[in-house]
Amino acid sequence: MSQTISAGKTPRIVVDHVGGDLSVVGWEGADILVKGDDDEVHLEQANDLVTLSCEGDLSLRVPKASSFEFKMIGGDASIRGVFGNIELREIAGDLSIRDSGSIAIDTVRADFSLRNAKGDLYIKNAHSDVSIRDVEGSVTIESVANDLALRGARGNVNVNVGEDVVVYLEPKPEGTYYVNAGDDILLVLSPSANATLTLHGDTINVDWPGIKNDEDATERILTFGNGSAKITLEAGGDVRVSNRADAAESADEFGNFAGLNFDWSGFGERISRQVEQATRHAAQRAEEAARRAERHAERHARKWNANVKVGRWNWDFNSQNVPPPPPPPSEPVTEEERMMILKMLAEKKITAAQADELLAALEGGK
Repeated sequence: MSQTISAGKTPRIVVDHVGGDLSVVGWEGADILVKGDDDEVHLEQANDLVTLSCEGDLSLRVPKASSFEFKMIGGDASIRGVFGNIELREIAGDLSIRDSGSIAIDTVRADFSLRNAKGDLYIKNAHSDVSIRDVEGSVTIESVANDLALRGARGNVNVNVGEDVVVYLEPKPEGTYYVNAGDDILLVLSPSANATLTLHGDTINVDWPGIKNDEDATERILTFGNGSAKITLEAGGDVRVSNRADAAESADEFGNFAGLNFDWSGFGERISRQVEQATRHAAQRAEEAARRAERHAERHARKWNANVKVGRWNWDFNSQNVPPPPPPPSEPVTEEERMMILKMLAEKKITAAQADELLAALEGGK
């Protein structure tokens, strides 16, 4: 199905439900182009209000000044060049937005990537990684489950993150910036920044001319320039502050974002369903979790009180070591068994050493 409708240059579009993936692109035209399977797209129009739903994949081409209300997206979504307000209740897959106006999101259950928003950004719940670059307004995120990378926020910032944060700030006079992280925070400021920093963390490292580090300090207040902007960082792990633009390049503890030079154009794009790509992704996440576990062993130690079943085997983690495996299986180790172990490691349910022993056991003790 391909249908063209006219609802003016500033239509209000309500998308009740998309069962599959969604693609939205803003264009200079005044018409709305709708593409989807004939028997899966349902459309109603009342002047400038357009209501849509689709059981499968949906593709829209809309006027750039369109505003959207998305209620439920079952797959992944890509939104480009739409400068009206965007409201989204829930998306089950990855969400990527480029060149937009103000954005309000209730729940995104996979990765979220945003670049170049002309208004404010609000997120209530993000269940995976979040990457944000260039937001003209304020950034407010109530909860990010995993990691956050943020650069180019020109308004105030208030974010709460479950794991690591890498943030580049150019603080505005009298601006307020609050970052709370369950693990580590890396803050990069320009050398000419005017800000008062209030820092809380297990260790605090300040890479700044004239600032001396205190190895025992878990709280510090620092003033740069006239101190007009207020920046508060509260970390469950370590805090690092630097004025070097390449600070993240050598920060290998910030697994998702180190070495990327903050080129996030591809972050949050659709994850391939092919097995080999899924395996690489799981392995990368497992390596990141292993690094954190090694750096914070005392903080993140966990006690096991149950047996763990992986494929054909059971292991008792009440003991100090993984017991010797049974004789090598006649059939090869399955990809599902490997993925289960990597998932347990990424969730910090087992240590890196225990994961190695489990993998070795599945391979027949090699």
